[in-house]
Amino acid sequence: MLALAPLRLLREPWNASEGNQSNATAGASSGWCQGLSIPNELFLTLGLVSLVENLLVVAAILKNRNLHSPTYYFICCLAVSDMLVSISNLVEMLFMLLMEHGMLVIHTSIVRHMDNIIDMLICSSVVSSLSFLGVIAVDRYITIFYALRYHSIMTLQRAVVTMASIWLASTVSSTVFITYYHNTTILLCLIGFFLFMLVLMLVLYIHMFALARRHLHSISSQQKQPAVYRGSSLKGAVTLTILLGVFFICWGPFFFHLILIVTCPTNPFCTCFFSYFNLFLILIICNSVIDPLIYAFRSQELRRTLREMVLCSW
Repeated sequence: MLALAPLRLLREPWNASEGNQSNATAGASSGWCQGLSIPNELFLTLGLVSLVENLLVVAAILKNRNLHSPTYYFICCLAVSDMLVSISNLVEMLFMLLMEHGMLVIHTSIVRHMDNIIDMLICSSVVSSLSFLGVIAVDRYITIFYALRYHSIMTLQRAVVTMASIWLASTVSSTVFITYYHNTTILLCLIGFFLFMLVLMLVLYIHMFALARRHLHSISSQQKQPAVYRGSSLKGAVTLTILLGVFFICWGPFFFHLILIVTCPTNPFCTCFFSYFNLFLILIICNSVIDPLIYAFRSQELRRTLREMVLCSW
């Protein structure tokens, strides 16, 4: 079992012949092409941090009735998706460490079945995480541009249907992916899905920022306080940059890896890029750590609930 077994299927360019892969590797044997060795302990540590963070988010939302709204339900589902990444990672790392130290002996067939289960969990969490990031962006867009009609547009029933549809689609798509991962069409669908979410978030957040900027400009021109306007605009730009930057940095390298698998599996440069696969997996796990900081912990109500939970536990 390799680090994050679910994505091990994409570690190597399966659509290249073995001979071509060997030639490409030999031709790309420069220093930076040797890859990056990441200890299993780092995967474990990040997985534990992500698990605790997202578990706190889910517990706080379930505990506080004031947070029982579509917006926070979507954030809760995002946290559950990130928890799936963490749990799968922790379970796999635990088994790997036990097997490496000779403390656990498992039959090969059982290991294969375990890999398939973890594969499905990870693939499902990847699709659901991206989907809920897009849904949260849409929800915020409706909140800003259709504030008066928000509760009639985003009803609890529609929110539940949306969440159920995403989980169902994620489960089905992960099953299809694990079964037909060697099919180029499957990879193209994953790449297209990522690009669609990236463009969706880019358009929605930029549109929201433009509206907020016009609103602040109108207020500052009436009150004649351009300094406040510039400060607020800068803050909004920084927030937008963080949202889109974290999304692109954490997910971009992995999906660029998929693009190279499809387009140039035997190219020396692509082979060098493939050797950094573990780094791309670390970035995905880091995204699970960062998501609560961006989407959940910024809420004053949620932070207050977390403080109450911590104090009660003591």
